[in-house]
Amino acid sequence: MKINRKFCVAPMLDWTDRHCRYFLRLISQHSVLYSEMITTGAILYGDTERHLAMSAQEQPVALQLGGSDPNDLAAACKIADNYAYSEINLNCGCPSDRVQNGMFGAVMMKNAEITANCVAAMIDATTLPVTVKHRIGVDDFDSYDFLCQFVGTVAASGCSTFLVHARKAWLQGLSPKQNREVPELNYDRVYQLKKDFPDLEFIINGGISTLDESVTHLNNIDGVMLGREAYTNPYILSQVDRVIYGDEKPIKTREKIAEEFVEYVDNEMAKGVKLNAMTRHILGLYHGMPGARQFRRHISENAYKSTATIDVLINALKFTSGASTQ
Repeated sequence: MKINRKFCVAPMLDWTDRHCRYFLRLISQHSVLYSEMITTGAILYGDTERHLAMSAQEQPVALQLGGSDPNDLAAACKIADNYAYSEINLNCGCPSDRVQNGMFGAVMMKNAEITANCVAAMIDATTLPVTVKHRIGVDDFDSYDFLCQFVGTVAASGCSTFLVHARKAWLQGLSPKQNREVPELNYDRVYQLKKDFPDLEFIINGGISTLDESVTHLNNIDGVMLGREAYTNPYILSQVDRVIYGDEKPIKTREKIAEEFVEYVDNEMAKGVKLNAMTRHILGLYHGMPGARQFRRHISENAYKSTATIDVLINALKFTSGASTQ
């Protein structure tokens, strides 16, 4: 299966759930979306349907798994095959203590052989493309030779696509948030990977916040991945289909996106989904526009209440009158 990964929205823990992805898909039809990281344990022993369910409108969506046991990863891949994901991605970049204690995430970069075994087991278990997301280094293992050895070893197991956060990870002393900001970005190192492994696909991630930057990266690399900027300022995605993919369809206004999401929220609430589980993802829709602050405040102060109805969202949108133009 060929996935066009020119532009992706990063997997973000506790953020890129199915409601978030539905909202982002209303803005961009072509961007590849990623699930939040889901551990193998959650799939094998938890509420599988809650973790993996998605609507057809969200596609293409890649599933990101967290785990380090080949058998568990293979079993999770087989279960995921029953859903409509376009790709399965192994997380080898998360530096949080909780992930480290499970011996997966960024710590997996320290043992390329274990990671390669995991990837091989996943590839054997699914017909979907299996990819790896990782850093350019971890702790003091941060030489370019170390990075090449990791990529080369994992590629030999059958993986041909690598999503590279262009910062190393510190497993001790920095919080996950600091690990997204403090270690120095090194885009050139990711570009060099593409030169040294021309037959592999590389998606660059880390610190990218505009489409102009994305286009510049695409002159050197196969694809780009935005994270926090796409979440806090989601309307940036409105230009992606045209600028990155050459799609000439009209760009939706914020007003149209909001109108379509209101319909989605209404349908989901009828199934028992809480209002704030959905509205928390759209607080940035009017980023930088008139009425944005009042819009966010009204939702934040009211959507969490047990008595909240769809009217909370409808009334919040009234603060954005005139803000719906592109």
